[in-house]
Amino acid sequence: MRVLVACELSGTVRRAFAAIGHDAWSCDLRPAEDGCNKHIVGDVRNMLGDGWDLLMVAHPPCTRLCNSGVRWLTAPPRGRSLDEMWRDLGAGADLFSACWNAPIERICIENPVMHKHAKVLITNYQPPVQTVQPWWFGEPFFKATGLYLRNLPPLAETRRLTPPLAGTAEHRAWSRVHRMPPGPDRGRERSRFFDGIAVAMADQWGRIGAERQVAA
Repeated sequence: MRVLVACELSGTVRRAFAAIGHDAWSCDLRPAEDGCNKHIVGDVRNMLGDGWDLLMVAHPPCTRLCNSGVRWLTAPPRGRSLDEMWRDLGAGADLFSACWNAPIERICIENPVMHKHAKVLITNYQPPVQTVQPWWFGEPFFKATGLYLRNLPPLAETRRLTPPLAGTAEHRAWSRVHRMPPGPDRGRERSRFFDGIAVAMADQWGRIGAERQVAA
């Protein structure tokens, strides 16, 4: 299959699909961190009609869409205006809408829980099919991630771990995504994808797409 992994500069999901033989490309406004030549620098909306079989939007800008940031729509952070917050929300919803309604048969968009204002702005909004955790796939982290799926089945767990007890040092370590200190790279670091989930996506969804093409 031809696979486009949008909003990804790490290459995590691209490499997982490429490892089992798919023609996988990543795309972001910034260059790929791994220097791969199968990375497109640019706006993914300009590439959605280029004949892809599967679109995986790995970590779209979600700060204004997610429930955790809804408070900024009534009381903006220092240095930002209310109008800027709502413009940012509109831009995020436009990007999500373009990807969700792209002319591509199989689509997955990863996003946290959305607030009601974002849902109203997204064209043909549908709720996420499932919410996954990294520790379902062998990664010792807490980070609930909603998967918005079109013509793709929910992911099956692969290497489920047992979460540590609350209050323990191990539990705090598993929570380090949410405990990251403020800083210029905090958003980028918190949005990084997990290898275990990427491998499960490639193995489960990549094989379904290949089987359908063979049958056709």
